[in-house]
Amino acid sequence: MHAPGLAETSAFVAVLEQKSFTKAAKQLGLSLPRVSELVRNLEERLGVRLVERTTRSVSPTAAGERLLERLRPVLDDYQAALESTNEFREKPAGRLRLTVAPPAADSVLEPVVADFLALYPEISLDVSVDGGFVDIVAGRFDAGIRAGQQLERDMIAVRVSNELPVVVAASPRYLAEHGEPKTPQELSRHNCLGVLLPSGATIPWRFTMKGRRVEAHLEGRLNANTTMLLRAAVEGTGLVQGLRDIVEPELAAGRLVTVLDDWAPPPVEGWFLYYPSRRHVRPALKALVDFLRERRR
Repeated sequence: MHAPGLAETSAFVAVLEQKSFTKAAKQLGLSLPRVSELVRNLEERLGVRLVERTTRSVSPTAAGERLLERLRPVLDDYQAALESTNEFREKPAGRLRLTVAPPAADSVLEPVVADFLALYPEISLDVSVDGGFVDIVAGRFDAGIRAGQQLERDMIAVRVSNELPVVVAASPRYLAEHGEPKTPQELSRHNCLGVLLPSGATIPWRFTMKGRRVEAHLEGRLNANTTMLLRAAVEGTGLVQGLRDIVEPELAAGRLVTVLDDWAPPPVEGWFLYYPSRRHVRPALKALVDFLRERRR
């Protein structure tokens, strides 16, 4: 039996990571029939079915799952080895895949991305804007940008913004119907919309007044990890605690008003660009890290 080639294994990994032959073909720059042929050839060479195909879904068999788990680090090392030669280029090159929280995309990346691409013409960026919590290793992202308190401990984090002010807000309609809370203790009588963590818990609401800190673990009727919380607050569902940058457009339009201003929540650490500590730092990623760090200064 001839050993499978890199093209076959790369096609197999792309199909399962994209959960689609069509998307894998686009990612690899190949035709759909060619990708199907490569995966079929791999299965025939190994003598085992690796991919379950239906008209609506693509998923690994038990053998395919095991092979995928073993191939991912091998292909990562292979790619890193090739890209290590970029260190000898005059300027770094390559494609970076980033997952970015929506407000960070607006406040951190959008103002500087054109300058970065002009400075590094051989670097390309794929930016996925997602309000949820993304596993950058499983998602095959090079790096992410999230608030500091959302990062896993095994990540290297580089600050790319200053601290971020936080507010508590509600719609005028909600306050007219339910009254305005004057202290954090009164929040137990209100519907407090919670930001959901991957563990299923919600982020506690924090407050400060004259150096005194208060933390409230509240149970609202709607918890989520997306910006639907802001829309729900605008529609009068309940109170929301969030970054002022996110809430500001609704405040300016009068759709939300702040409450508990005397108990101003402590600011969030800020936005951080992060990547796995065990991963080799590609020259293109290092260029982005250095660029964002310098722009913050």
